[in-house]
Amino acid sequence: MIQPWKTLRSVPLGDFRIFKMRSDFKLSPRTGREHDFYVLDSVDWVNVIAVTPDQKLVMVEQYRHGSNTVELEVPGGMMDKHETDPVATAVRELREETGYAGENARLLGRIHSNPAILSNQTYTVLIENCRLQHGVEFDHGEDLETRLVPVVDIPKLVAEGKIGHSLVVVALYHFELWQRGLKKV
Repeated sequence: MIQPWKTLRSVPLGDFRIFKMRSDFKLSPRTGREHDFYVLDSVDWVNVIAVTPDQKLVMVEQYRHGSNTVELEVPGGMMDKHETDPVATAVRELREETGYAGENARLLGRIHSNPAILSNQTYTVLIENCRLQHGVEFDHGEDLETRLVPVVDIPKLVAEGKIGHSLVVVALYHFELWQRGLKKV
């Protein structure tokens, strides 16, 4: 059986505003040898599946610096340090990024963002009956365009690579499982 590795010590390596980096020295339960691993500590993230009454998803296009691409994504973002409720964060992010608000906001799923190197989680929150109700409130580093995409078009957009952000694809899969009745919320 796979066993957790014992942490011998942890050494902070830097604070880079959106994440902290550390080196964890751990003991292999199989070999008894020490190994070091780099870990990025980040706050948790939230993705929003916002559905309009006419079965369209409220999505955003934005430029992503890591990939140097414009991506079609669901709204979302980092939970602020004081925030503890992913549903409340999702409601805030949807309003700020798109001006939309809706009803019956609830947690649809949770995953480890990238358990190989990241310590955080990404939550998927479903919000129904979304309508444009506010102006947008972009962060200073955001430039977004809101897009309304028919729910029926989502699988084709993923298959064609037009939606390519891995955490967004996972959020959309949580939504698909819910639509098929396989995910209870």
